[in-house]
Amino acid sequence: MTTTAVKEHRGIPKAIFLEDVDGYMKEKATEKTATDVLQNFDEQLHKYKYMELNLMQRKKRLRGQIPDIEKTLEIVEHMLKKKQEFNTHFLLSDQVHTVARVPPTDKVFLWLGANTMLEYSIEEAVTLLSKNLSTAVVNAGQLDDDLEYLSNQITTMEVNMARVYNWDFKRRKAAAEKK
Repeated sequence: MTTTAVKEHRGIPKAIFLEDVDGYMKEKATEKTATDVLQNFDEQLHKYKYMELNLMQRKKRLRGQIPDIEKTLEIVEHMLKKKQEFNTHFLLSDQVHTVARVPPTDKVFLWLGANTMLEYSIEEAVTLLSKNLSTAVVNAGQLDDDLEYLSNQITTMEVNMARVYNWDFKRRKAAAEKK
């Protein structure tokens, strides 16, 4: 019985639950003390927490992008339906808006990130934005799934650490009573 990864969930190693702490510690007795095992488990726990932090940051960033993509898609679809001039409120900076007149057009410019903007036909823009929106929603769902899985692995490692600590405490207490 080992605590190494048996199966991975999208790159996240599975933490093995120690059912028989006594057997595990006897197996590891020649190589490691309880302190070494606890230190190893603590390192693995920190890795899981680091992964959790990264996934939460990605989720937060993605959750912020989805409304932006939806707004942009709504505007581009509106432009596709209305082939005439219209007025809109335009965001200049935080809390500062102005009214803009949008002439009829068949082209739009989309920010792609990293200071990159490209020109698309309105139909291409709708297709691209729809694809980006569906991909973002799927990725957000996968991140939720990954975070739930990671939470289970963190709990498993914490329980393993508590069980090894308790095993060591009982062992030391029994050794002290024999003296």
